[in-house]
Amino acid sequence: MRQKTALTSMVAAGLILGSGFTQAASNLVFCSEGSPSGFDPGQYTTGTDFDATSETLFNRLAQFQRGSTQVEPALASSWEISDDGKRYVFHLRPGVKFHSTDYFKPSRDFNADDVLFTFQRMLDKEHPFRKAYPTEFPYFTDMGLDKNIAKVEKLDELTVAFTLNEVDAAFIQNLSMNFAAIHSAEYAEQLLKSGKASDINQKPIGTGPFVLKRYQKDAQIRFSGNKDYWNPEDVKIDNLIFSINTDASVRTQKLKAGECHITLNPRPADIETLQKDPNLQVPSEPGFNLGYIAYNVTRAPFDKLEVRQALDMAVNKQAIIDAVYQGAGQLAVNGMPPTQWSYDETIKDREFNPEKSRELLKAAGVAEGTEITLWAMPVQRPYNPNAKLMAEMLQADWAKVGIKARIVSYEWGEYIKRAHAGEHDAMLIGWTGDNGDPDNWLGTLYGCDSVDGNNFSKWCDSDYDKLVKAAKATSDVEQRTELYKQAQRVLQQQVPITPIAHSTVYQPMRASVKGFQISPFGRNSFYGVANER
Repeated sequence: MRQKTALTSMVAAGLILGSGFTQAASNLVFCSEGSPSGFDPGQYTTGTDFDATSETLFNRLAQFQRGSTQVEPALASSWEISDDGKRYVFHLRPGVKFHSTDYFKPSRDFNADDVLFTFQRMLDKEHPFRKAYPTEFPYFTDMGLDKNIAKVEKLDELTVAFTLNEVDAAFIQNLSMNFAAIHSAEYAEQLLKSGKASDINQKPIGTGPFVLKRYQKDAQIRFSGNKDYWNPEDVKIDNLIFSINTDASVRTQKLKAGECHITLNPRPADIETLQKDPNLQVPSEPGFNLGYIAYNVTRAPFDKLEVRQALDMAVNKQAIIDAVYQGAGQLAVNGMPPTQWSYDETIKDREFNPEKSRELLKAAGVAEGTEITLWAMPVQRPYNPNAKLMAEMLQADWAKVGIKARIVSYEWGEYIKRAHAGEHDAMLIGWTGDNGDPDNWLGTLYGCDSVDGNNFSKWCDSDYDKLVKAAKATSDVEQRTELYKQAQRVLQQQVPITPIAHSTVYQPMRASVKGFQISPFGRNSFYGVANER
């Protein structure tokens, strides 16, 4: 009887943790806040997608050290840069194996062919695989890599060379980002021959620390630890489960009940309670992030500078920070956080002045009662923990100056897709830095190359763009800093966005979790993490 009771308890404990495995296995449940749009990292731009793909299933040539903005080798064990800064030669790590699953059995190890397939598919719209499965790569194009990479060459099985048209001071950092995840060329060829090219986005094959086992949209994703991983010390979890819950309060309750071990994006109101729970740990870091309003300058009346200035000065930022961030937000005045090098501290925020806002709107010919749409994110993010409340407060602020804002929202994937298409008037969005370089803010979010991607303002200013591109094309930090400061002044003058806040990032987890690092980029990586129950 005693044996049966013990076994029943073990099974019950495994089921409580949502894994379906007994405690003999090392399991970790992560309370995620949304379903990924797919499993092909190059297609997407959000943390939800990257957590489920490139932080688990894939590797890049280089990667960021966990919890740091510093780059370290990954699938490339080393690299050299030419004296003119335009040629990069990568030496690939030998013996790296792709995942073996029920839908693909690799016949060889990772090599140069895989790097060529990954990047040529993004570079060449006529690439056979891309023609079979047409898709866009917003990060790749937003950063101008489609124009700047002149060619990618295989020098031998374990050596690859990239040649650039212009110097890109952040090139290694860029290739360390999630969109640059390396795919299997052999698997791609199998999909092409079988007429199932789109499966690359549903049935992924990578070299990462975890292997996809099962995905149920809006419910869970199950991964198993990769026993053939090239760095076996990084795989300390047998079964990794993403439990998908869009409601932050539900995630918090699951964490407290032990139904998940790590959660993300807690409500500010829950932080004190979580900190007092003896079974939890709640580390925090200053947020490398920005929450902001993006004005679609291709749509009237936002095509007029005076209108953007008026709406900007009608926003009561401090009231929003007090209500939405509840002590965990700092006033934002610029297009990137003050923790980013080259930040211009001389820029001051535009005054909160509803009276002057009304005057500007009248002078711009905007009639009293003009209606606009204000899009509110359906998910919590460190840069915006409660977009619905923020939208309601903005709606009230703008009503006081004669603008009627109708609040609109969609499921997260649909929200981003429609925003890329420019269907919004004004929208709430934000950013957490991806690589520690200023270009990741000033180029990726506001540059001309990004108007069909992460530049949700659809703003393209030639003077601004020249400054940002000149800064990216030199490796002199002092020169880059001065150019970026000039660009920030143009951005502030032209008002394609209204910066709202930078937030503190809190990462609640069970006390049993060891080795988890808060990423400055807002990613959740589980390699090197253990759950010592």
